[in-house]
Amino acid sequence: MDHAFPGAVPEIPVSDVDTAAAYYKNELGFDVDWGGQDNGIAGVSKGNCRMFLTNAAFREHYGTAAPVMVWLNLDSKQEVDDLYATWSRGQARIVSRPESKPWNLHEFTVADLDGNLFRVFYDFSRDTRIG
Repeated sequence: MDHAFPGAVPEIPVSDVDTAAAYYKNELGFDVDWGGQDNGIAGVSKGNCRMFLTNAAFREHYGTAAPVMVWLNLDSKQEVDDLYATWSRGQARIVSRPESKPWNLHEFTVADLDGNLFRVFYDFSRDTRIG
């Protein structure tokens, strides 16, 4: 069985789905596709990136809790820097500025209202691969 996997859809634990969805929309540029606090879950997306925001009641069965770390893989250093600039102009909670790391990732980190972290990165080791 040699099937490609689709993009993973992380479940992001939040204290209030509606408040979190507003932050993701207004500060991070996501679309709120469906759901809300009443159901305990909402879907947000930006391009091919999809995530589920879930409250404590929705997560109770599995026991998942904040904070989590999600890595967002962009296609160039410039895209990383541009997204940082966009998010920095608003009220996004920037944790660290873009930096090229010794492990060949150009990255920065942003947090949501519940302390979940997003490491936005580009793997520049691709730029030095031969053939």
